[in-house]
Amino acid sequence: MSIEVGPKAAAAAYRKALERIAGPGGAGAEASQPMASFGELVKHQLSDAIGAGRLAEQRSTDALVGKADLQQVVEAVTAAELNLSTVTAVRDRVVAAYQEIMRMPM
Repeated sequence: MSIEVGPKAAAAAYRKALERIAGPGGAGAEASQPMASFGELVKHQLSDAIGAGRLAEQRSTDALVGKADLQQVVEAVTAAELNLSTVTAVRDRVVAAYQEIMRMPM
């Protein structure tokens, strides 16, 4: 099963991640605070993906013992899949950019 991440979804995820890093002040806070590095952005996205995966596992376990219903499991698994596909898409873009830079003549 494959999930396609289009440009709009990727842009929305990137914007959401930047807002989370900037903190609760939104765009106004960006002027007074330095912009987060790309490494910090990737770190936050990875931690979100790991957290979503753990939540999906917990919901699945809860469903096995009768503490969660199927809808909660599906929502958690879908969120984990979306987070993982977003991180994978960013990784693929970074690798492609690196390869393009390496092809440039010196």
